[in-house]
Amino acid sequence: MKSAEIRDAFLQYFQRQGHTVVPSSSLVPGNDPTLLFTNAGMVQFKDVFLGEDPRDYTRAASSQRCVRAGGKHNDLENVGYTARHHTFFEMLGNFSFGDYFKHDAIRFAWEFLTQVLELPPERLWVTVHTSDDEAADIWIKEMGVSPECFSRLEEDNFWQMGDTGPCGPSSEIFYDHGPDVPGGPPGSDNDDLDRYIEIWNLVFMQYERQSNGELKPLPNPSIDTGMGLERIAAVMQGVHNNYDIDLFQHLLKAAAQATGCDDLANKSLRVIADHIRSCSFLISDGVMPSNEGRGYVLRRIIRRAVRHGHQLGQQQAFFHQLVGALAEVMGEAYPELHERRAQIEKVLLLEEEQFAKTLDKGMAVLEDTLEDLKGNEIPGDVVFTLYDTYGFPVDLTNDIARERGLSIDMRGYDEAMEAQRARARAAGSFKVDYTAAGLDLPKTEFLGYTRLAESGEIVALLKDGQAVDRLEEGDEGAVVLDRTPFYAESGGQVGDTGYLESGDNVRFEVRDCTKEGASHLHVGRLLHGALALGDTLSARVDAGVRQATALNHSATHLLHAALRQILGEHVTQKGSLVDSERLRFDFSHFEALKPAEIKAIETLVNEQIRANTEVQIEVCDMETAKAKGAMALFGEKYGNEVRVLTMGDGFSVELCGGTHVRRTGDIGLMRITAESGVAAGVRRIEAVTGEGALEVFDELEQLTDSTAQALKTRRAQVPEKVQQLLTQNRKLEKELTAMKAKLATAGSGNLLDEVVEVAGVKVLAIKLEGADGKSLRESADQLKNKIGSGVVLLAAVEGDKVSLVAGVTKDLTAKLKAGDLMREAAARVDGKGGGRPDMAQGGGSDPAGVPEALKLAASWVESQISG
Repeated sequence: MKSAEIRDAFLQYFQRQGHTVVPSSSLVPGNDPTLLFTNAGMVQFKDVFLGEDPRDYTRAASSQRCVRAGGKHNDLENVGYTARHHTFFEMLGNFSFGDYFKHDAIRFAWEFLTQVLELPPERLWVTVHTSDDEAADIWIKEMGVSPECFSRLEEDNFWQMGDTGPCGPSSEIFYDHGPDVPGGPPGSDNDDLDRYIEIWNLVFMQYERQSNGELKPLPNPSIDTGMGLERIAAVMQGVHNNYDIDLFQHLLKAAAQATGCDDLANKSLRVIADHIRSCSFLISDGVMPSNEGRGYVLRRIIRRAVRHGHQLGQQQAFFHQLVGALAEVMGEAYPELHERRAQIEKVLLLEEEQFAKTLDKGMAVLEDTLEDLKGNEIPGDVVFTLYDTYGFPVDLTNDIARERGLSIDMRGYDEAMEAQRARARAAGSFKVDYTAAGLDLPKTEFLGYTRLAESGEIVALLKDGQAVDRLEEGDEGAVVLDRTPFYAESGGQVGDTGYLESGDNVRFEVRDCTKEGASHLHVGRLLHGALALGDTLSARVDAGVRQATALNHSATHLLHAALRQILGEHVTQKGSLVDSERLRFDFSHFEALKPAEIKAIETLVNEQIRANTEVQIEVCDMETAKAKGAMALFGEKYGNEVRVLTMGDGFSVELCGGTHVRRTGDIGLMRITAESGVAAGVRRIEAVTGEGALEVFDELEQLTDSTAQALKTRRAQVPEKVQQLLTQNRKLEKELTAMKAKLATAGSGNLLDEVVEVAGVKVLAIKLEGADGKSLRESADQLKNKIGSGVVLLAAVEGDKVSLVAGVTKDLTAKLKAGDLMREAAARVDGKGGGRPDMAQGGGSDPAGVPEALKLAASWVESQISG
């Protein structure tokens, strides 16, 4: 059976047993911040097991895409060196949410393996947890498993997804590859060998492990199973190595063709074939290469694959070419591979090209280190330099070390990394800390969604980061009120500014408002009077600043939706900053935006603004928000209730706690002012709205008017007039260069008097007054023609700048090369140079060295001819 046939047979069998077939979820977990990637089939059902996500079914089956290349479950370094480790794999699983338990789970597994796949029962070995008598009885007494093919294990038969979460005893099923393969049964001294291979794990989900280690019984005991598609495919196809199955053989042949390696068992080819799967699916799920988090893991995998390609002698970009082969074998089950193929190829190509620029340099550094290495360990500071300067992930350096029979100094690397982090922390600690670390501050009730002024009682005062009872006139500090209309900085929106006042004598200027837990800290300076705990103040937000900020924040939401519509759904927010002056939005994308794309994005946002639809805000639970299509960012903390902001009749639906306009038309206008890159795979757009956008147009209008006046023409004719001036200027530059060359060689008859003959070769080395780099080249051509056969070296000085040109007539270039002469001459004027055999140019910054450079020409010719 082919891999695709096994997948279909599994899902169809469990569908007949009353299971709902659920599609694979994203590799980016949407409900578990403790996980880097989806690493098991049960991840998407975690909240169902916990009783927090009721579904309309109690039985499910899936073929889940999984990645294990970071965090606790990290197989990256073993990939390519073992028969069954992968960064990406498919997990076939059946699940029961409080429906059936051990008996049916065991029955389904045994029936599928022995009746559907028709595996011989005597080739299967079963294990259970040492304490699980119930499961043991079902296997032996009901399923008829021989006690001689059965064992009880302790640690290996208790499963948990992470340090916390659902867990329970398990039962594992192994396939016996026969006595010709070395190794013993599970639980024996040599059970780590290859004879007995685990193919299915049945987890009897009975507990939830708490952060303190306690096992809390689940509301309803459930079932979670997992069978690796690649492993069972190897069994069904009669091979012992996962890389020999149909799916991998197709990828290995494509990788062989792309790299020029004919050995399909080559470890580097296996790495490449494995890595194209994880990289393609990660990019398809919106992960972009970067220097942190998931993006960094993706970058590590890509660079490991590219380096293995280089090992095979492929110096050109090749990795992106394998996406098509992957789509051929997995595109039917996962159509997104076809839909997003072009994007995946583009991201991989850009990353390949970027890494190629540093790979050779990094390898040179490593090779130099290895030449002088004493012992078998690569020093930690070298490993860190390779990572920090040349982009070598640590596991890549470890790969190279392993190939050379070496190890790496991880302790030294960790120390170097921590030292860098300490320097970064020190560089960032330059302002007073008002976060009140360790202080138990009272909660502030926020009223600012509906009002800009409100009275509140002082419940805490801070000065120099410490709690105090009073603030005196002139003091800088922070005031905490029991209620406030001031928005505290969060979600990219800056805090409000304004004043806290009492009567005529007390006035506190709020320069910023920040959040510490549930408290709003009004940070600023006491201008008049004194403040004490228990005082009541009138809190008044600067309405103009708040409104301008709201315009920019609402425009940010429209911009995000427009980016996804124009560029693709891989675009996700990577950061934002919204204040009253402008908006800044960082997003995932793999290349600079084209002018036409920027224009299309800006046009689409302004269309939504002109539509003037009502901005709808609803407070609801997370499940309702998801049903509305609200985008939630991984890593963000959301409470039981969330605030859903809908703009443009569903054009943009996001979770947001910021302040916004009432209708999109309130924004008035948005104008993009800049687009740039801020990190690998991350772009930034800056824009202005409302009055700020009008100011941009006013500035452009004034610039156009002043340009038209200077050109003495009308506005509409400015581009045409500028083009005429550019054409005229280029013509004059050419004429000036020719004139300078003519003047420089006007007395060429006298210049030729400077020609000397060296070893039968005419040599002219002189300094030309009033010449520059361009005219020097034309002068060299003219003088070469006049001497007929020979070498010319010319110099010109403008201030501290030296220009040099060397020329060799074509009849002599076999022995004398202008580029070689230029490199030596330029060194005499503290510069560099080079070029073709017949013409070269260079320069330097030391005019005093010109005489020595010119004198060099004759001796250089003599040494070349005689040598």
